[in-house]
Amino acid sequence: MIVITLTKTPPALRGDLTRWCQEIQTGVYVGDVSARVRDKLWERVQTNIGNGEATLVYNTNNEQGYAFKTTRKSKQVVDLDGMLFVKHVVNQETVEHGFSNAAKFHKAHKAEKMRASAAAAKPKGFVAVDIETTGLNTETDQILSIGAVKHDGTEFYRLIKQDIDVPKQIVELTGITSEMLSKEGVPLQDALEELTDFVGNVPIVGYNFRFDSAFLNRDYRKCGMQELKNEIKDLLPVVKRKEKFLDNYKLQTVLSNYGIENKVPHNAVSDARATKELAMKLIKNRILVI
Repeated sequence: MIVITLTKTPPALRGDLTRWCQEIQTGVYVGDVSARVRDKLWERVQTNIGNGEATLVYNTNNEQGYAFKTTRKSKQVVDLDGMLFVKHVVNQETVEHGFSNAAKFHKAHKAEKMRASAAAAKPKGFVAVDIETTGLNTETDQILSIGAVKHDGTEFYRLIKQDIDVPKQIVELTGITSEMLSKEGVPLQDALEELTDFVGNVPIVGYNFRFDSAFLNRDYRKCGMQELKNEIKDLLPVVKRKEKFLDNYKLQTVLSNYGIENKVPHNAVSDARATKELAMKLIKNRILVI
């Protein structure tokens, strides 16, 4: 009876052994052949083993009742007065890996992937934009202020000169009064022109930006100006996909979840500043790509 075990050997050798032995487990072959066939099989194993390893155990007439052979470089069969033992070979010569062209190509490809991953995590230029309005209706409500913050921290803020009475609840929410708009506000067209110059051609980041863009695009058209054509990155759907168990998806709730402080909520530039910080965190966590 013989037992042959194979590790990491070519499929052709495995198929060859099944002509003489039964594979009772992956890589373990058992058979009952003559000594001549056994030796021929072992020769075939040694010839076709490639970079794999093999061990042969067989019955023989000695004190142990069996003998064994192996191709493993870390093991050596030692005969001590007719008794066979396995000696662990130490200080064996090691082969330095990574010198072949294939290995060098794999190493270079891996390094390129790491560089690409690092580049994806490093934010490119973008600007966060936020507005405050007198209400939610694009047909009747007006923009009160526009805030924008670039990824490098540069800020833009304008109050819009409007001849309106700001609703009391909006004053309480934003702190913007009709008197402030009259004294500190700039004409709507001037503010939009400055915003266009400020954002340039980099992506615009916003939170629930469909609301903001609806008002901005309306007023760009009202002023006879071209709408912003920048790439838009709305963080609301991004956060909803990632954070499925928040109580709600109001900006303040999301900021709190990510450990971002917004000291003056419902102030356009403060909200834009916080949105910029949220975008930076999402980029760092590989959730957002810009």
